[in-house]
Amino acid sequence: MSGHDGLTADQAAALLRWYLLAGVDEAIGEVAVDRYRAASRPAAAAVPPPPPRPSPAASAPPVAPLSRPAPALASTPAALQSAREFAAAARDLTELAEALAAFEGCPLKKTATNLVFGDGNPAARVMLIGEAPGADEDRAGKPFVGVSGQLLDRMLGWIGLDRASVYITNVIYWRPPGNRAPTAAELVACQPFVERHVELVAPAVMVAVGGAAAKQLLQRNDGITRLRGRWHLYESPGTRGAIPLMPLYHPAYLLRQPAQKRDAWRDLLTLRAKLDSLGFPRM
Repeated sequence: MSGHDGLTADQAAALLRWYLLAGVDEAIGEVAVDRYRAASRPAAAAVPPPPPRPSPAASAPPVAPLSRPAPALASTPAALQSAREFAAAARDLTELAEALAAFEGCPLKKTATNLVFGDGNPAARVMLIGEAPGADEDRAGKPFVGVSGQLLDRMLGWIGLDRASVYITNVIYWRPPGNRAPTAAELVACQPFVERHVELVAPAVMVAVGGAAAKQLLQRNDGITRLRGRWHLYESPGTRGAIPLMPLYHPAYLLRQPAQKRDAWRDLLTLRAKLDSLGFPRM
């Protein structure tokens, strides 16, 4: 370890554990940069411009302009078509997971550690869909396993549910670098898989966990504060009619804004009332 060559193996391991507990999950550089010292350094001397090149001879053949790579968004139609073909060919969840593993149309796959497909009971009639994996989920290959996932488990327990009675996935299947928000192109590339995922699980009730998931599933621009607390309808070409969908605050948001837990509790009670009306047992 650069900068810690005097540490023993046990001390180095203890330091790494401390970094993980402090939330450090990416190495940006081997040596810390002293920004104050860098600011005090004199500016480098300006490099004189190169002398002008002589004009090419009249007989010289014209040079073709260099081709520039197309912007990332330009590949979205091709990625979307590929995603639709991969997703439509999947006959069950195992084949859908295999199709995602073979899919190359989402650049997040190249920076993530693991594909985060789903967790819980595939035969469950309640399906929860979040936004994207975080660092803990990326390492484990399962959705909602970090601190926010622990809170989600407690929220489900409050209304008589657990991971054996629900199925959980995300609208994005690979972790965005640094836990940034997914781009529009990334959401579009994953959308056919999300739709096929819902079609194969065929839930009776859906829960959008967080504003990003709610907006993507409902194709609306309203924020979570306007969407939560009310039932909406989700429908795709392959679903057997519309599915009731309840948006909830994301557990990570509730950890940052504990005052919103009162509204979250009301939304959970609304969800439980719907499940009771459909004859769902309490665990």
